[in-house]
Amino acid sequence: MFFGFKYQNTSFRIMSQITETIHQKKLWVLVSSVDENTKADDLEKITPSVVGLVDEWQSTGKFLWSGPFNDNKTGMAIFEATEDEASRFYDKYDKICSEVLSYHLYQWDSIPLLSMLENTA
Repeated sequence: MFFGFKYQNTSFRIMSQITETIHQKKLWVLVSSVDENTKADDLEKITPSVVGLVDEWQSTGKFLWSGPFNDNKTGMAIFEATEDEASRFYDKYDKICSEVLSYHLYQWDSIPLLSMLENTA
């Protein structure tokens, strides 16, 4: 019975950690725009690395939606992550895009329009 208790205690702890991680996850919005001095070659150079970053993120089962705006200079990515995961994703994105794009990372709740849309869905 001692081993059963130990197993149940370990299972409870693991489930507790999983539940805590789920509660820590938030929606994040990464808005990027092409700098005025950016050339088509610059975009072509970073595209494979950005695609690789997105593929790496999604291959671990994490959600990421992205797409361009109508101006073809601005895009947005929405993803779910803990604060640490979002920070690591942003750091990788920064290393890839810092010379080519301007970008900002926001927590979903900090953008009132998106929060209103979430509440009406």
